[in-house]
Amino acid sequence: MIDMLARISKHVEKNTGKTVDEILKEQQEAEIRGEKVILPAVHVQECKQEVQMQLPMWGDRIRGVPNSVLRSALFTATRRGKRQYFERQKIASVDGISVVFTGPRLDQADLDVWEQCIHIARTSALGTRISFTAHSFLKSIGRHTDGRSHDWLKGAFARLASSVVELKDGKRAYFGGLISYGLRNDETGFYELELNPQIASLYNDDSWTGQDWEQRKKLMGKPVALWLHGFYSTHQAPYDYKIETLWKLCGSETKELKEFKRGLSENLQYLSKATDWICRIEDSKVQIFKTPEQLVKRLVK
Repeated sequence: MIDMLARISKHVEKNTGKTVDEILKEQQEAEIRGEKVILPAVHVQECKQEVQMQLPMWGDRIRGVPNSVLRSALFTATRRGKRQYFERQKIASVDGISVVFTGPRLDQADLDVWEQCIHIARTSALGTRISFTAHSFLKSIGRHTDGRSHDWLKGAFARLASSVVELKDGKRAYFGGLISYGLRNDETGFYELELNPQIASLYNDDSWTGQDWEQRKKLMGKPVALWLHGFYSTHQAPYDYKIETLWKLCGSETKELKEFKRGLSENLQYLSKATDWICRIEDSKVQIFKTPEQLVKRLVK
């Protein structure tokens, strides 16, 4: 109720240029003078729409990400290199999630950028422009702030703006860009971006996950470990997944499964160190235990 009142107040101020308190004061003064006052109309339906387009609020350490993004190869576990272009390509994902993608291949560094955009946008209604400097944005995602990094950021925003995704998670579906558009001042490094308000439809109920940003930053430069962190963050008590399944789901460019297996053990060690999760491979399956109790429960079965 308090949140709705705040939204109505914001709606009134946006449409009248005055706060609710100012309007009420004017009404009171007019009544003293014996004048009739017509209060500005509050369009409740518009307020409801604005609330619906507001992302959930999460803390500074968290990055809210749709499960359909983290449980698929939309943002791949690949390193820099020549980017393949996809035309309505069906992307690997877990059962129950469908991802169709058009655009240049996106990687985990691109996901860092998109997560930060979503993080900034959570404090206001989607469709409202978000603004920041390239310097502050790069620092917030743990990257250098030199000229090369500024150029890389320009490319990341261009990739996200040129990408079109079709995400379906159960009955929930979203079609559109990851970023609607942006403005940039090359002299000041100041950016203004806008996200599609309908992205809010990906944040219903249990369709999104609060990813630990501090843990993720510890894995920077390790794309497979980063992907595994995002994927397993969506599981409270993770299932055992075949190594081959993870190989396909993460979008790895390694041509052979045995090559992927060789690096997986090391990436699981990185993941365990960053999160304190217990990570191991047993019978060609990856097992993740987020608490010692989960492991003990498994062992006594």
